Amino acid sequence: MSQTVLIVDDSVTMRDMVAFTLTGAGFQVVQAGDGKEAMGKLATGAKPDLVVTDLNMPVMDGITLIKAIRKMPPLRFTPILMLTTESSEEKKAEGRAVGATGWIVKPFSPEQFLKVLKKVLPA
Repeated sequence: MSQTVLIVDDSVTMRDMVAFTLTGAGFQVVQAGDGKEAMGKLATGAKPDLVVTDLNMPVMDGITLIKAIRKMPPLRFTPILMLTTESSEEKKAEGRAVGATGWIVKPFSPEQFLKVLKKVLPA
């Protein structure tokens, strides 16, 4: 059974690029345009093996989304990667403090992205 990744980003182009990379590597993909939409999908039963979220999004940003996911018992230990243009140590520390598993800075190569996924996903 393939693993499912929830991609949360307000950029359709970025979501499509990440989805293309993931589906090509055998993953199933669920997409959301912001944290609120992602929470709606999670509330209706989506159980991703990994969440990849942007930091800066309208409605609900990535930090707020991570906080909300970490309060959900079935997803408390699900790996969450931040995929963002933000690269400051302050933002990374803020992400780690709320429960982000890792951080990938845009732009990125598909190979780099998949390498990081393999590190954080359970076998």
